[in-house]
Amino acid sequence: MLATCLVGSCQQIPTGRSITVKNRLDLDRTSETITIPVSEVKLLANEFGVENLLVKDSETGKVLVSQTIDNDLDGKADEILFQTDIKARSTKKFHVRGVANGAASRPKSEVRTYSRFVPERTDDYTWENDRVAFRTYGPVAQQMVEQGKPGGTLTSGMDAWLKRVSHPIIDAWYKGYLNDPNYYHTDRGEGYDPYHVGPSRGIGGIGVWENDTLYTSKNFISYRKIAEGPIRTLFELTYAPWQTNGRTITEKKLVSLDLGSNMTRYEVQVESDKPLPNVTVGITLHDKKGEVKADQEAGWFRYWEPMDKSHLGTGIVISPSSVLSYKDHRVPGRDMSHLYVVTTPKEGKVVYYAGFGWVKSGQFKNVEEWDQYLAAFAKRLASPLEVSF
Repeated sequence: MLATCLVGSCQQIPTGRSITVKNRLDLDRTSETITIPVSEVKLLANEFGVENLLVKDSETGKVLVSQTIDNDLDGKADEILFQTDIKARSTKKFHVRGVANGAASRPKSEVRTYSRFVPERTDDYTWENDRVAFRTYGPVAQQMVEQGKPGGTLTSGMDAWLKRVSHPIIDAWYKGYLNDPNYYHTDRGEGYDPYHVGPSRGIGGIGVWENDTLYTSKNFISYRKIAEGPIRTLFELTYAPWQTNGRTITEKKLVSLDLGSNMTRYEVQVESDKPLPNVTVGITLHDKKGEVKADQEAGWFRYWEPMDKSHLGTGIVISPSSVLSYKDHRVPGRDMSHLYVVTTPKEGKVVYYAGFGWVKSGQFKNVEEWDQYLAAFAKRLASPLEVSF
């Protein structure tokens, strides 16, 4: 979750730069991602190189795990990320300093974020952190369905892999798949994939709701991997232009997942040659045996359902100012029932978070804990940490 940067005027220090972080909520916050624009430490970056800048907790003196991000892939770092836990109504201080060969002394993380294109399983794109994993589907999987070949998938919905370990599982599960196509559908202690997407929205796919119909894109047609590391994975998905009731729509998703979070962030650029109504984010209701709950004023929406002798909570968190309404939409057809959150794009863009919590992961014991997580996430989103330099 990004922090708001309140940049104050202060004298540049040749050997370092101090940072103050304030939490104004009556809420302890964990695994909060702090973003340092490289422009704020420009003199240090020029002197030592961005890769040699270290972030230190001023109270403990501990050097923290950090990650640089080149958002536009121009070969130059734009941001430095680090994470912290911070108590309710409290302030923490950090220090950025340049060190000769600092990259070699930066601490390594036992856990990380990860994403990649997966040609060995048709053409999935998949991503994970220490808590959750997701995937979605590319053009070859779409062509297989359209050509009547087995094994394809036609959807722009988002799939969930239910992991129960903090270490990465993507590569191991796909390696197992090469010898056994059902490999990751069996829980061997790390988790498994029981989640069905089909043509549904899965967890956080979008569409346009009009005349009691949801119009959607097909599979992504291209991807661009931007970053992965100990704190954030970031990538972009592009979709072929699609039609909705006489409109031509273009869609591009900037997708990111931070360490310690159950929620993927989606920044969706969706534009049309004509005025575009009711851009809608969806969560599939599967067999409709679960329960929908929402707090539109706070900006969170969820579904809680039984799944293989356990329970799964799915959810969407979004700024309340972007929400027009929501629908608990249940119909007879397979994969057509959804929790829909109807939004208003701002300058052709919709930003939201979507994710899940699985009881067998040990992260959540019951629906009450999942609701508390989403409610707290919404509060954090509405009141980002204040960062001053």
